[in-house]
Amino acid sequence: MGLYRDHVVPRLVELTCGAKGIERFRRSAMEGLSGRVLEIGFGSGLNVPHYPDGVTEVLAVEPAATARRIAEARISASEVPVLHVGLDGQSVELPDASCDAALCTFSLCTIPDPAAALGEVARILVAGGRLHLLEHGVAPDPGIARWQRRIDPIERRIADGCHLSRDPVGLLEAAGFGVERLEQRYVAGPKPWSYFTIAVASSPSAA
Repeated sequence: MGLYRDHVVPRLVELTCGAKGIERFRRSAMEGLSGRVLEIGFGSGLNVPHYPDGVTEVLAVEPAATARRIAEARISASEVPVLHVGLDGQSVELPDASCDAALCTFSLCTIPDPAAALGEVARILVAGGRLHLLEHGVAPDPGIARWQRRIDPIERRIADGCHLSRDPVGLLEAAGFGVERLEQRYVAGPKPWSYFTIAVASSPSAA
């Protein structure tokens, strides 16, 4: 799985998550984002062209070297400095309270221990800092959710650990984040993959 994980999966993610119609959801999730931002699951930099003007610096966490290479052109074209600071969102070597905000898009579905990653985000955020989130996840319709659970084992194998049936809002709340803004809806595409959540949540210290 090393060759597939390291070289094929990042390009699949670039293709699927880089679809034109997803851009507006990225921009919506980033509304109000500002200051020094921790981005968990930076990927190939698909968020870079959409950073709001208030963002001064991005500290990126991304394990895939191929994704980081693809991101180079986007980073070079951006006025926002991007510094890669780690490979694992579950353990980030940054000081406590060192970032103003955090961003996570289509990553909680794949991180092996999302609770650990959210714990790191909470630790690194300043008091009152907010996490901006865009994820796909478990659908509200029982029939669709059943299909998601059936497909999950195949999805995890093809997409390097991606889960269709995780509940982003439940994960935020379990980690102590206070959800301040929430939008959930189906978008265009097969329903098991297309139930999107946009959320802005305050860090546990501020909730």
